[in-house]
Amino acid sequence: MAELATVARPYAEALFRVAQTGDMNAYSAIASELGQIGAIPDVQAFASNPNVTQAQLADTIASLVKAPLNAEAKNFIAMLAENGRINLLPEISTQFAILKNANEGAADATIFSAFEISADQLNELVATLEKKFGRKLNPTVTVDPSLIGGVRVVVGDEVLDTSVRAKLQRMHVALAS
Repeated sequence: MAELATVARPYAEALFRVAQTGDMNAYSAIASELGQIGAIPDVQAFASNPNVTQAQLADTIASLVKAPLNAEAKNFIAMLAENGRINLLPEISTQFAILKNANEGAADATIFSAFEISADQLNELVATLEKKFGRKLNPTVTVDPSLIGGVRVVVGDEVLDTSVRAKLQRMHVALAS
């Protein structure tokens, strides 16, 4: 995957530079949508079809985007099609989100919880986590009953695991040694 990240980075940085001069949220929505579109196996198969011209590919990808596309976004898609880089769309989207978060001093946080979290509980948890991690967090909550109780939070390469399962595993290691 490091190769994809290396090849995708200049494209993500170019899109990010364009986004900085325009509407960052609009470009973020476009990048996210392109990432989802690029991950679809049928789109990947269509992109690798030798009978499809670069213009047809670019037009098809652009037609799949629900967000309004300006001239720069259409040119970006056309450039990716011309260079045979449609397969990079998911990685470009990921890298764009990282650049956007770094620019805003924020980070994406994946919160795994044993049970559903109400909006009030989530707001309280995010406020506490923002103090701990020292930056604004964009939370995504996933229910994982195997945690038994508590939460497991992943922010970039940092993990905060306060789940019952993790505590039981630590007790098991302590008792086994």
